[in-house]
Parts: sequence; structure tokens; C-alpha cells
Amino acid sequence: MGKKRVMVPAKELDLSTVKYEKETIQAPHLTGSILKLFVRIIEIPIIGSLIISFMKKENNMVEMLQNTEIPEKPMFKPEFPPQEAEPSVVIVDEEGKPTDRVESALKCLPHYDPASCWSGDTLPSFRYWKIRDFAYAYRSKLVTPSKIAEQVITLVEGCKYHKAPTPLLISFDAEDIRKQAAASTQRFKEGNPLSILDGIFMAIKDDIDCYPHPTKGASTWMHEVRSVEKDAVSVSRLRSCGVILIGKANMHEFGMGTTGNNPNYGTTRNPYAHERYTGGSSSGPAAIVASGLCSAALGTDGGGSIRIPSSLCGVVGLKTTYGRTNMGGSLCGSGTVEIAGPIASTVEDVILVYAAILGSSPEDRISLKPSPPCLPILSSFENVNILGSLQLGKYTEWFNDVHSTDISDVCEDVLNLLSKSHGCKTIEIVIPELHEMRIAHLVSIGSESIRSLNPDIEDGKGVKLNYDTRTCMALFRTFTASDYVAAQCLRRRIMHHHLEIFKKVDVIVTPTTGMTAPKIPPSALENGESNMQVSGYLMRFILAANLLGLPAITVPVGHDKQGLPIGLQLIGRPWGEATILRLASAIEELCAESRRKPASFHDILKTK
Repeated sequence: MGKKRVMVPAKELDLSTVKYEKETIQAPHLTGSILKLFVRIIEIPIIGSLIISFMKKENNMVEMLQNTEIPEKPMFKPEFPPQEAEPSVVIVDEEGKPTDRVESALKCLPHYDPASCWSGDTLPSFRYWKIRDFAYAYRSKLVTPSKIAEQVITLVEGCKYHKAPTPLLISFDAEDIRKQAAASTQRFKEGNPLSILDGIFMAIKDDIDCYPHPTKGASTWMHEVRSVEKDAVSVSRLRSCGVILIGKANMHEFGMGTTGNNPNYGTTRNPYAHERYTGGSSSGPAAIVASGLCSAALGTDGGGSIRIPSSLCGVVGLKTTYGRTNMGGSLCGSGTVEIAGPIASTVEDVILVYAAILGSSPEDRISLKPSPPCLPILSSFENVNILGSLQLGKYTEWFNDVHSTDISDVCEDVLNLLSKSHGCKTIEIVIPELHEMRIAHLVSIGSESIRSLNPDIEDGKGVKLNYDTRTCMALFRTFTASDYVAAQCLRRRIMHHHLEIFKKVDVIVTPTTGMTAPKIPPSALENGESNMQVSGYLMRFILAANLLGLPAITVPVGHDKQGLPIGLQLIGRPWGEATILRLASAIEELCAESRRKPASFHDILKTK
């Protein structure tokens, strides 16, 4: 019998007694035939449950979920108090036309000077082409969407980006791309583009519907039991703005992993180092953007799945507030931790895509009562003063708990730059119960995943899952209703701690990940990999945004000694996307010189 533990109410917790404890995960690193054997053992009745039970005890899960008295009531989905209005913003109509919101976003951006952008004289050594660069090229008749489409198709087919062993896309139709591009080209010819996004190429993660492509969740069978009749809500909004959708991007099967490993279709490789992971689960979207093939991509984020690969691939990824975007038409649309959000090479491109896709579902408008969506006016004179007034919260012991000090050093340098250039003040904070937060997130996302997939698993599809997915499922199956309720009680406690922190600071700053892109073991390519230690490092700073539904963004800020990208994460108040986007834009400008061209990069807008 375990000894009962009693937690004091969150409101009474004395922060001076909180001690930071480094995360230690007790689980074997398994690949290849050893992983296959382990999965077969844990799927044996009784024996398997005994092994999983032992591992849960070793990681203090049983003590937390079953032997602890938690005084708070459960919070079954994020609940937010009313928030103060953000300064110097434009409010956009979430029920209006996506094209109108994108036009509003465009007016918020700094002045675009084609001469400086195209001459090359004042540019950093490496720079991604922005959405506004493509729009200028189209309007100036330097190039057409159809010409760019042919380049994209040639690259995808020539580099076999749509086939194993290293696909970026797992569903691709060249003729469909040509058809979309021809329609866009005609609109430009007539002088009637739909928006600044017209003719912009984007990829869609394979857990979001994009008609006529099947949605598989990067599995081998989901399309057999679930048909796609129309676009997901977010995809429909992009299409109405003239976006050209190139297909379905690769991902970690059903989003149940942080590396992007996928034996079903092949594992997407990091554009900076072919032998390393992209991070996951939005592996394809991040790699497609980082390699220059698309200006932006749409991903989902239930446990860092946008932010982790964006950080590891050196691009920008936005995780919106829970409920800010409508998840209709996605495989993970019924959970309490997931969102759909943009990945792009720059903050301004993230803003433009975010403006197009934002808008809560009718149900979430009733239950969550979202603050009106806002966009930061980056072109205003007030912008500098607002940046200078921002208070940044940093939990130093957590911030420094990384695999290599390269990460914490680079991120610390950025905070010093912000202070020197804009007067941003960094304040020391304490975030209690980080271990409890990890457990609460795992039980929440795990229980919701098994509920979603169980009917098909019971119908015989379980044996078709990847071995690492089957490992996750074996764990998730052991979670009880009592465990799930305990996790939701923890969610309320941890929400209280964070809302108290946000009374003192505007943004919480962390490295995005605790390590840069890990190497891919050759033995993991055929049968997958289970490495909880790597997952622990990749998810170290990620989970508050998912469990609590807070907005967060990752911005590339430099590289480690091996030349691998490092990201800085900004976590904002509920509905506070405008503030983190404003700060992210300032950070991007400060770090512009540090961006490096990936080893695998395609310049699809060469006009000479």
C-alpha cells in the first residue's frame, strides 16, 4: 500500500518552499527487433500490465494519480478569467471573411520596400523569401504562380519528396497543384488576386482534412475507415484566400511522438543535417518550410507538435490559445489540449496565416468566451514603447536544465539583447509542480487519444500501428477514469499557478526544447524507436501551453556548436497572441544575422 500524500490548496502553497527537481525518466531506449519484442511482451495480458504498472511506479505516476489527495475540483478543459485588452492592436472579426482578416494583418506589418528586399545589398547573408516577396513578384509579373508550381512539382518529384525513404509529403497530386496555380495565375492576370496569400504555396499536416487528399494521420489504414468529403475549417479558410495547397505533409503516426520517426512512409530528415530528426509530430510541415519548398504549412500541436519541429528546423511555429482556431475536420479535433496553427519561415508570415485561419467554433465561443482576436500593429510608433514595457518571466533553474549549455547560453544572450535594445525587463519566477504538470498532460492526451482510436483498434487495426505507437497505446490503456479526473484536478492547480505568475509578468520565456535535433539511429528507420529520455528533453518546456491552453510561439535565435538550430519559446496570457507575436517579431529582427541556410534548401523564387 502506498502512503497517502496530501497537497495543500494551490492558493496556500508557499513558493519559497518550492525546490526545482530535474526530470528523470525511467524507461528503456528501444529500437529495431528489441522494440518489436518489447511491444509483443507488453501486449500479453497480465504480463504486459505488470510491466507497465512497474514503469508507472518507477516514474512516480501511481503516487501522484492514486495516492495523492488533490483539493482542487477538476478542470476538464481550459477555463480562463476575462483578460485585459492588449495595447496597440487591431481587433479582427472571427466571424468575418478570412480575406478581410488577412488584409487587416497586412496593414499591421512594417512597410515593405521591394528595392531593399530584392537588391540584396542590405540583406543578411541568408534570408527566406517572405509571402510579401512572392506577392510582389506576382504583381510585378516577374514570375507567375504556375511557374513556381512547376518548380515545386519538379523538386518534389526529382528529390522524391513524396516517396520513401525520406518523404516530406505522403499525399501529392501534381495535376491538382497545376490546376490551383493556373486559377491563381489567371486572377493575377486579371488584376484580381483574392488576398496577399493568393498564389502562396502551403502544405497541410496529414491529420487535417484537405480535399481531395485522404487523411491518414501518417498511418497505413485511417483512410480506410474515415473518408474526406471536404476541407477542414482552417484549410477552407486558407483556400478562400487563394492559397495553393501542395498536399499532405508527413508526421509521426497519429502525432504520438516527438521525433517525426515514421516507418510507414519513411522518416522526414532535418534540412540542417540529414542524419538527424526534424522533431515531431509535425515533421513534414516544419521541414517543408525550412527547406524553402513552401512559405508556410499548417500543423497541429497537442504536446509541442508545432513548436518542437519548428525549433529543431530553425523556423517559426505558433501554438494558439486553445479554442482560438476551429478544429473541425482534423483527427485530433475532440481533445482538450490540441490546436491547429501555422509554421512559417518568418513571424510576419505566421501573422498572415494566423489571421486567415483564426476563429473559434460556435461551441467554443459559448464555453470558452474568447477575447476578441487581435493582431499587433508592428508598423506603429507605439511598438517600441510597448516592447520596452514588457516584463519577461524566467525560471532560471528550469531554463538552464538543458542537454547542452549552448541552448541556454544562446537563449540568455537573446534576453540580454532584448534588455539592451528595447528595455525589456526579465523577472525571476518560480513555477511549481512541473512534474505534476507532465503527468496531468500525459494522462489527458493519452486518455483522449485512446478514446478516439479505440473503436478501430478493437476492430483489428491495432496490429497495423507502428511499434512506438503501440507502446504508447499500451500505457494509455492502463489509465483509469480516476486517473483522468485526478489529472484534471491537477490542471486546475497548475492553471492557478500560471495565472498568478501572469499577474507579475507579460510573457514566460524558455528555450523551446531542451536539446537540438537528435541523431536518427539507423536501427530506428525500419521499425521505429522508443526513447523517453529524448522525448523528455524535447518536451521539457512545452507542456504548459497544451495542458493550460496558453498561446506560445517558437522563434529561431541561433545555433549550437554543431550548427543545429535553437529556438526561444514565448508563452503568453490566455488569448494573448498579439503580445507574443509582437515580441517574437522583435526577437527575429535582433537575431536576423544569426540565421543560416540549411544544407537542404531550395530557392524557388529565383527570378533571374
